[in-house]
Amino acid sequence: MHKHNHSNHNHRTTISLNKIFQFGIILNLTFVVVEFIMGFLYDSVGLISDAGHNMSDVVSLVLAMLAFRLSKVHANKKYTYGYKKVTILVSLVNAIILIIAVIFIVIESIEKIMTPQAINGAAVVWTAAVGVIINAATAWFFIRDKNKDLNIKGAYLHMVADALVSVGVVISGIIIMTTGWSLVDPVIGLIIAAVIVFSTWSLLRESLNLSIDGVPSNINYEKIEQIIKSNALIKDIHHLHIWALSTTKNALTVHIVLSDMNNMETVKANVRQTLHDAGIDHVTLEFELENTKCEKGCD
Repeated sequence: MHKHNHSNHNHRTTISLNKIFQFGIILNLTFVVVEFIMGFLYDSVGLISDAGHNMSDVVSLVLAMLAFRLSKVHANKKYTYGYKKVTILVSLVNAIILIIAVIFIVIESIEKIMTPQAINGAAVVWTAAVGVIINAATAWFFIRDKNKDLNIKGAYLHMVADALVSVGVVISGIIIMTTGWSLVDPVIGLIIAAVIVFSTWSLLRESLNLSIDGVPSNINYEKIEQIIKSNALIKDIHHLHIWALSTTKNALTVHIVLSDMNNMETVKANVRQTLHDAGIDHVTLEFELENTKCEKGCD
């Protein structure tokens, strides 16, 4: 009975997150259209750059939702791990999208600095103020589940960053209204670009690392090695490999040397438990006796 309730809870969580993704996508896409129109009408690079960033976040939300759904698909004979790796690829694609958005923002901002134009500060303020509300609301939707999956956390952090960026655009509009200094608009555009690069860099680095099966950043290779060797029944280990199956699941394979195979089941249970506590659940162990030569290609 308990197992059945747990399954229902997971099912409700999946449905809830799907609805959150869908609502966030619709809400932000609507605002992007409005912000682009206002940016072109009032010739504000701050609004246009913010809209471009928000559009990249809409794409990110769509991809994150797709990855979230695919990660729930069961493994089959062709994809024996299922589609969990998609979550890592989506993180990489999202990081690349943001970097491309930065390039366009910088180019547009430099052009505006070279040829400054008058801007309607009031229009900028009111449009960006709506953005603060929408981005903050979307971030709030994800706050409960942000620590369950890297893509959900990424969506949450993007929305928080967008809310802060929109605050910056509001400030630029107020400065334009009070001083008439329109140059602040492209300057804010460059600041937005810097904020995006700063918030995206770790995502890009970790996504690249995981996509080539690097050790996840939250796993310390030497510490895992020490954890396994700490078992007094283990004489030595080799061919230790650690990688990510998805943004939430890590895997490990290792060859363990024993002096007595009668201890194998005891060692196996202990190693699996200690690795589970260290954040690695998908574990494959191969046991060998001392002085046994490892077969060619077993690494």
